[in-house]
Amino acid sequence: MDLQALWLTLRLALTTTALLLLIAIPVAWWIASGNGALRALVQTAVALPLVLPPTVLGYYLLVLLGPLTAPGRALTRILGHPLAFSFEGLLVGSVLYSLPFAVQPLVAGFRTVPRNLLETAATLGASPYRVFRTITLPLAVPSLVTAAVLAFTHTVGEFGVVLMLGGNIPGATRTLSIVLYDQVQDFNYAAADRTAALLLVFSIVALVPLYLRRPNDPRSVIA
Repeated sequence: MDLQALWLTLRLALTTTALLLLIAIPVAWWIASGNGALRALVQTAVALPLVLPPTVLGYYLLVLLGPLTAPGRALTRILGHPLAFSFEGLLVGSVLYSLPFAVQPLVAGFRTVPRNLLETAATLGASPYRVFRTITLPLAVPSLVTAAVLAFTHTVGEFGVVLMLGGNIPGATRTLSIVLYDQVQDFNYAAADRTAALLLVFSIVALVPLYLRRPNDPRSVIA
């Protein structure tokens, strides 16, 4: 087992999940709080990684973050190195790639919160922030847990974006999915069996509690 790749994968997944929750909670609440063309457009952009091939997303990010674009050159000056083929670059790609797995369960959860509770609290003088903090968010905790688990497990297993944006640099961008690919390419099927089994077991262990907890709750699975 490549322990270095395992640690890098877990580090990437944990950091990605933390950033995704910070981004997804306000975005999901804004989407769930109304309708309109702008919200539909944002939902479309958020859901795009679900249908877009990962290699396409990775390619566009590689071009955008490279030295041939203004954003890429600006980030290189700020960080002191190109964002592509670095852990930071993988982090950007992972956040974008797993964004729908964090946002969509939260949107579903926020929409199940009874509107009369929110309206009553507002009538009693509670600020929108207090209503969200004391009513909406506590009632959406199952969705929050689902979003965190799905974002984490999805990041652990991602391959196309990692390969396109990060390459295969040991200790920097080489994750378990890349290790598995290399093992198959080298016809090292015994090692590939172990790596694949680890990823499979990890995914099952993470997902089963979500469905055992509340199998009929729309907030317990991705919408």
